[in-house]
Amino acid sequence: MTAGAVLAALLVAAAPAWAGPVLGLPEPPVDADIPRHAAAIALGRQLFFDRRLSANGSMSCAMCHVPELGFASTASQRGVGLAGASLQRNAPSLLNVAWRPLLFWDGRATSLVTQAWSPLLHVDEMGNASVADVLARIRSLPDYRGRFEQALGGRPSERTVGQALAAFQATLVAGDSRFDRWRYAGQPTLTPQEQAGYRLFIGAARCVQCHSIGETSALLADGKFHVTGAGQRPLARRLTRVALAPGVHTELRDADLASFAPPPEPDPGRFAVTHDPADRHAFRTPSLRDVARTAPYMHDGSLASLEDVVAFYDQGAGAIDGARPLLAPLALSDPDKAALAAFLRTLDSAGLPALAQRVRRSPARP
Repeated sequence: MTAGAVLAALLVAAAPAWAGPVLGLPEPPVDADIPRHAAAIALGRQLFFDRRLSANGSMSCAMCHVPELGFASTASQRGVGLAGASLQRNAPSLLNVAWRPLLFWDGRATSLVTQAWSPLLHVDEMGNASVADVLARIRSLPDYRGRFEQALGGRPSERTVGQALAAFQATLVAGDSRFDRWRYAGQPTLTPQEQAGYRLFIGAARCVQCHSIGETSALLADGKFHVTGAGQRPLARRLTRVALAPGVHTELRDADLASFAPPPEPDPGRFAVTHDPADRHAFRTPSLRDVARTAPYMHDGSLASLEDVVAFYDQGAGAIDGARPLLAPLALSDPDKAALAAFLRTLDSAGLPALAQRVRRSPARP
């Protein structure tokens, strides 16, 4: 047996598997394009942690989607990309990503298989110039030799790379929290304060209108897009090339332009995908699974703590262009706000530490 075959066998043996029924979660959706067997999952895991997939060998998927942090990033408000570039939005958690019909904050991707190529080709994320560049690099690496053929029946391609990454990401499942054990198994796992927070969540605080809870399961997200006025952070822009004279140009940053040009427009959100005026500044409802582990919050990371999020909605959320708040203020008391934040902390899954340890366990690191 060759060294490559031995490595492949070890990786397959250590690979996470598709979860069976998980308390608090519905049955996973069936996507025939996402392989469920161990060889594909192991291959996807290796790709997920491999920094060589970035243009300069410095970034991997796992550097923005950190396993121990709920497969999100807590290091900064927004993601940090290639060469320290500040990205446009906060890195979302990948937990339970297989249940999302639309991906990214603006829902521009409709498939977990095709989604993988967006960060690989984004100039500030992994910085690759083309699909062909990524595939050529993977094909040149000895530890991938034969792996795609074994796992997916073909050479590395746009489709098989996406399938492998999707196969791994679909195993990132979070449920069986203290809330689930209380709500769906009848166990006495919540304190009186946390139970009071739950009653507020489904009642006066109106959280459940977007973060849905069902009779037998709870994804804690409605899969829709909403305008809350959060952040209203201008889009991150690169240098602007300005003509000073025929054939003479200079590059200016946003700060340089501020004195004589209008400020950058706020992030358009879903509108950039649909061009529907109703979607201007709308963003996907994130799941609240493991929310205590995934600060900061909102699409731009503008709220640092759960207490900040509760206060934001208590005051009626944000405003667009200085207009009145978008939602009716809640007028919660301080004990109510503390109870609501306490309830949100019961949504952390019991199995995340073991999942994070398992996906990092590998006989060879790229």
